Amino acid sequence: MIRLADVPVVVDADDARRAAEAELSDPAYALAQPSWFDRAIGWLAERISDLFTSASGLVPGGGFGVLVLIAVLVLVIVVVRLRVGPLARSARRPAVVFADRSRTAQDYRDAAERAFAAGDLDTAVRERFRAVVRTLEERGVLDERAGRTADEAAREAAGPLPSARDALRQGAELFDAVHYGGRPATAEGYRHLAELDELVRRTRPEVPA
Repeated sequence: MIRLADVPVVVDADDARRAAEAELSDPAYALAQPSWFDRAIGWLAERISDLFTSASGLVPGGGFGVLVLIAVLVLVIVVVRLRVGPLARSARRPAVVFADRSRTAQDYRDAAERAFAAGDLDTAVRERFRAVVRTLEERGVLDERAGRTADEAAREAAGPLPSARDALRQGAELFDAVHYGGRPATAEGYRHLAELDELVRRTRPEVPA
């Protein structure tokens, strides 16, 4: 009796290829393949790993040295951004209070109140501080001078109005921060300026001895 196991099976190259193609055409193999996104992520991870490995051999301290170098580069970028960015440009720009000298303190005050009622806090803060400075000029505490900055107005008015020194300085800082530094104004900041406005209106200037 001849058993099937004893019969030699000869498979040529064409038969093997067809069998392999039939096996690989099974949908289960296609489902097991990684997606294009997975392949892209894998390729990127390999490139980063290669770069990190190469840099580790060149930088003293190996991997830790590379991390320190990256941290220093990030710090340099931040410092450069601060020195040449909007804040740096605004800091170098002259913080002139008035662009229009034809308006009275009450004009600025009314404009500030309208802006505050409309929710435009930035405009309200700018106009209210201008009302403060114009009031100081109208009362003779400050001379009417074009090109005066907020800091200059606060510093010059602090002599005749020592009780308002701190409030004037804080008001000037708020004006510069909102008008030139891009900082959003707040209702609380506007109320502080309104209080400063009332303070300079009712305080009697002191005459130097």
